[in-house]
Amino acid sequence: MPGVQTRPEDPRWPRAATWLADGPGTRTVDLAVLGVPTYATSISGSGAHATPNAVRRVLARLSTYCPTRGVELRDDVAPLDLGNVDDPDLGEEGDFRVRTAAASGAAKAALVFAIGGDNALTAPFGEGALGDLSRAGLVTLDAHHDIREGRSNGSPVRRLLDAGLPGERIVQVGIADWANSRSYADEAHARGVTVLYRSQVAERGIADAMRYALDVAGEGGGPVLVDLDLDVCDRAVAPGCPAGLPGGLSAGEALTAAYLAGGDPRVKAIDVTEVDATNDDGERTVRLAALCLLEAAAGLAVRLGRATGTPLR
Repeated sequence: MPGVQTRPEDPRWPRAATWLADGPGTRTVDLAVLGVPTYATSISGSGAHATPNAVRRVLARLSTYCPTRGVELRDDVAPLDLGNVDDPDLGEEGDFRVRTAAASGAAKAALVFAIGGDNALTAPFGEGALGDLSRAGLVTLDAHHDIREGRSNGSPVRRLLDAGLPGERIVQVGIADWANSRSYADEAHARGVTVLYRSQVAERGIADAMRYALDVAGEGGGPVLVDLDLDVCDRAVAPGCPAGLPGGLSAGEALTAAYLAGGDPRVKAIDVTEVDATNDDGERTVRLAALCLLEAAAGLAVRLGRATGTPLR
């Protein structure tokens, strides 16, 4: 393209996009990555359907090496990009496609990671990846309870509850003030959902909050889904989240949560949602979503005993 400079890839600076695109080679798949471009039922209006491919592009700006975790992804994690689900908003047919793709990814890999798309993906993705919901658990990092009635990006937790996921194994981390109605908050509590408000996360720290949440979600002995709805973050660090508010989690807290989720053997599936790549500012939110994927992969490397380096102290 005229006026655009292109440079050859530096062989000593491998890119995360190349790591993902190259796939597992002859190795067993560790991490399956799936794009789920839902957006049509967004309450706030969203161009989140553009985000899975935007995240893949941004990975070309990021490396495969994490010195603080002692992880080199090229050596430590074998990925498989499953591509994007076609028309995931197409009602029951779209849900079926998401469930089928999630189940396929979960069968192939130790961890399946969905790139959204808005939060409407979480219910069918969870059903497909987790299987028997009666033993499963859910940890959501979110400013909202997401138990609205109907079918939208505001209803995934209700849909999973109604599909058989026990409320006592659902933990919501980072729920914001001024972001939920009293009626829905009362229902969440009545259905047994554990809620850690943003102020409580700040008091105990994100690492302790995540460990507690994963313990509660994993009490049934089944697999756990971690939903990283990035509107849990402060709007300053996630401007591409239509429903984000000031005062949310920091980018560092979100990345720590992603790393801890990837490293926990009870976690079978992770999604990152509510990022509108068409209305971001300087790719800040898309880059945060991409880093969540890499942090989860680093956690997985440590979980599997694959980390080939020595973490910095």
